[in-house]
Amino acid sequence: MAPSHAAHDSAATAHRIDGRAIARSLDERTAAAVRAIVARDGAPPGLAVVLVGNDPASEVYVGRKIEACRRVGILSFEHRLPAQTTQDALLTLIARLNADPTIHGILVQVPLPSHIDDGMVLSAIDPAKDVDGFHPVNVGRLSTGTGGLVPCTPLGVMMLLDSVIDDMKGMDAVVIGKSNIVGKPIAMLLLEREATVTVTHIETRGLPDIVRKADIIVAAAGAPRLVKGYWVKEGAVIIDVGITRLPGEGGKTRLVGDVAYDEVQHARAVTPVPGGVGPMTIACLLANTVKAAEMRG
Repeated sequence: MAPSHAAHDSAATAHRIDGRAIARSLDERTAAAVRAIVARDGAPPGLAVVLVGNDPASEVYVGRKIEACRRVGILSFEHRLPAQTTQDALLTLIARLNADPTIHGILVQVPLPSHIDDGMVLSAIDPAKDVDGFHPVNVGRLSTGTGGLVPCTPLGVMMLLDSVIDDMKGMDAVVIGKSNIVGKPIAMLLLEREATVTVTHIETRGLPDIVRKADIIVAAAGAPRLVKGYWVKEGAVIIDVGITRLPGEGGKTRLVGDVAYDEVQHARAVTPVPGGVGPMTIACLLANTVKAAEMRG
């Protein structure tokens, strides 16, 4: 039988890691870096955003990214293509953006329509302009600790951890989720910091027992309220990457993460959903665009 989480001190309250405040602080540093690039080059960095079709969630994300660019002074170039755009036409556009010296970052919003191969398109982006960090060259650089552009969400997760942990050396970290864009890169970034990392997923046997040993828990399984209070030891730091829209009261919907937030208040610190990892992802995209511009010199 699973231990009850009710045994924990109900008066305890975990520190709420404020992703919005940390993202604002990063944006201020990015805006200052943009001003320095303008002073040096006479023009700000440019980010090309490519959206194929009209997926409603993608429309929202693209709108937020363009608004965020304006806030920090990055030039954004929107390329909205119809859903029936061919793969060849999309690859031709990417080749043109790769060759354009005013474009420092290229972001292709995924998922793409089913007739287009996501992997082939993402691999066609110049690794030096791959601000999402998904190109195989950047994945290789991350796994070997040799620089490159790091995927935005994992980069944001590390900044959130840095806000509460001074040194991760020797700490037990458990990552729940093995995706190429979140779970695996986070595991590699934690290893770079000398943490001892266990990568798990929904099919992992004895998952609660593994998680209970962790000093750091990164939940990125896309499974709402998966991580219960009894899974978490006293004093652990939890980053909740999951975000799922569930039906709420009165026909409304509510956003929940992969962690049962109300049950884990005996943790040392935890990110809320929303307002934790989400704001960091876009802030790190802007920071990556500036880094790409700086690397090009």
